[in-house]
Amino acid sequence: MQQAQEILGNEDLLHGLQQLVLQAGQAIMQVYGQADFGVEQKKDDSPVTQADLAAHYVLVDGLAKLTPNIAIVSEEDPASLEVPRQHSCYWLIDPLDGTKEFINRNGQFTVNLALIEHNRPSFGLVSTPVDQVLYWGGKNLGCWRANDGQIDLLRTQPSANPMRVVASKSHLNEDTSAFIEALGNTEIVQAGSSLKFLRIAEGEADIYPRMAPTCEWDTGAAQAILEGAGGSVTQANGKAMKYGKQDILNPHFIAKNS
Repeated sequence: MQQAQEILGNEDLLHGLQQLVLQAGQAIMQVYGQADFGVEQKKDDSPVTQADLAAHYVLVDGLAKLTPNIAIVSEEDPASLEVPRQHSCYWLIDPLDGTKEFINRNGQFTVNLALIEHNRPSFGLVSTPVDQVLYWGGKNLGCWRANDGQIDLLRTQPSANPMRVVASKSHLNEDTSAFIEALGNTEIVQAGSSLKFLRIAEGEADIYPRMAPTCEWDTGAAQAILEGAGGSVTQANGKAMKYGKQDILNPHFIAKNS
């Protein structure tokens, strides 16, 4: 957490990181306005577009200038997966979280930048490219949202009745449905990408069960932000989430408002 505290205490650096994440979103929106996204399939059969790569280069080039001593792991750089073997502190990037949402043009996609320190996300920034809303924060550091010049301090809210469960239609599998049913009286809040975490941080949802595959870069930044707002993200078995694993896949997890 030392590095995260230093970032928050350095106004120029924090501002530079905020602008960088917004610039990555602008690069995404330039592609969003085109007829052809240049969609290709990666080795794991997940889609990648020109927007993913454009945001990747904006972030990597910018971070190299702002924090040259901090290594970088990005979804769009397979070789970077070796970084956690040599570094206990590094940036973890998902340049475009919600590529399928991007391709479907539903606006439910984000730019994710997380600082990982000793196997956990200590600080995160997330932007929503369509409306350029920016979120940042970390556990025991606080959580903020900047929207159209207004900055708000975010805190999670007590669970509502019915309990507001944030979920995605595309990932509502049998295990997730069973978990939600066991909660009792619930209401589904739809959200894509890392917006699911942010809805809890904003007090608009109570819990997000994820019983389907995700990768560390999908969750790191938003986990830090939700924890900064007073929420938590743990494995489904209650253990802490771990980053920098040999396998980049996350276990099933539960994000909630406390």
